[in-house]
Amino acid sequence: MSKAGKEIITGAQEALAYLKGDKTKGRAYKVRARNIDVKAIREKLDMTQEVFSETFAIPVSTLKKWETNNRVPEGPAKAYLMVIDKSPRAVKKALRSTV
Repeated sequence: MSKAGKEIITGAQEALAYLKGDKTKGRAYKVRARNIDVKAIREKLDMTQEVFSETFAIPVSTLKKWETNNRVPEGPAKAYLMVIDKSPRAVKKALRSTV
């Protein structure tokens, strides 16, 4: 087995041990991010829901649910919205370069 393969197996074994309660194996990180006000981000960019949706590849239906607090963005979506809030030009540029 390759060195990389052994490292992957060791990492998986340590992760399993950690999940079973052995805190000497591995580490866990928690990202504490503020609540996201999706409507405020969109309005700051002076965009309609439709334009924001098209610009950042977020379905309008999802955007509406976030803005009315019927759903809350979590995980990668929350991180993505935080980046949009701080660096919308960079996100637009990145999205354009992938097409």
